[in-house]
Amino acid sequence: MKILNFGSMNLDHSYEVDHFVRPGETLAAQSVEISCGGKGLNQSVALARAGALVWHGGCVGRGGEPLLALLQASGVNTTCLRPVDVPQGHAVIQREAGGENCILLYGGSNRAVTPAQIEQTIARFEPGDWLLLQNEVNGLSALLAAGAARGLTIALNPSPCDAALAELDLSSVAWLILNKGEAEQLTGFAEPERVRAALHRRWPQMRVVLTLGAAGSVLLAPEGVWRQPAYPAQAVDTTGAGDTFTGYFLAGLLRGLPWARCLEMASCAAALSVMRPGAADSIPILQQVEAALERA
Repeated sequence: MKILNFGSMNLDHSYEVDHFVRPGETLAAQSVEISCGGKGLNQSVALARAGALVWHGGCVGRGGEPLLALLQASGVNTTCLRPVDVPQGHAVIQREAGGENCILLYGGSNRAVTPAQIEQTIARFEPGDWLLLQNEVNGLSALLAAGAARGLTIALNPSPCDAALAELDLSSVAWLILNKGEAEQLTGFAEPERVRAALHRRWPQMRVVLTLGAAGSVLLAPEGVWRQPAYPAQAVDTTGAGDTFTGYFLAGLLRGLPWARCLEMASCAAALSVMRPGAADSIPILQQVEAALERA
């Protein structure tokens, strides 16, 4: 079984700061690092390192060669990427000493997806394959429609969550994976049971995975509720932790693991990722996650 992750790729410019820049303030950074990121790329790398057969779809722009190289080195199939003559998408990340971050995003090549590209890419996959989407590329509505028409199982990480996304028909989404902030933007609620009720009123068959930071994660499905405590970790950088969780959780589903085990592996992988700086660079390999679970 294959999974197509049609998503973003960014060059991340990360700055170590004492505090996040305030309006009107000029702040000297303590250090800077340029690395590979973007929710799409991070989730593809996490899927691949967790053992999934993953194809990455989207666009690669000028200056995006390091992103392509990282995907290929991680075992991601890149034949669904289209070169475009626009600047590569990138992010400016402020990172505090405690590991928290804030991010300014420029779409660039991630906003160059065409309807023809969507149709041609989706046609390469068979009914029963998976499609993973985020909200950092254009054409999300067309991707949802094309994936559903092709009979793909669709997972959506609704990030960033904006007004346009909140208006989309998500009836074709089998799995919705989001954090507490995104859940509140999408439903108006942050409490798991109220999130579940709000989403299931609109889409009764949707399975929802809600990440809650230090409070762990919870799977809310018509079949029941599964809760997973967070694994303890000394956070260095939380960038990419949610993407690591998403990739490992879906890789577990693709392997046919019980849902509780999928949550456990995803939680452990996310905890390992926050103990290292960077986004894609911090994502652990499957053997590291399995070893950590054995020690727990």
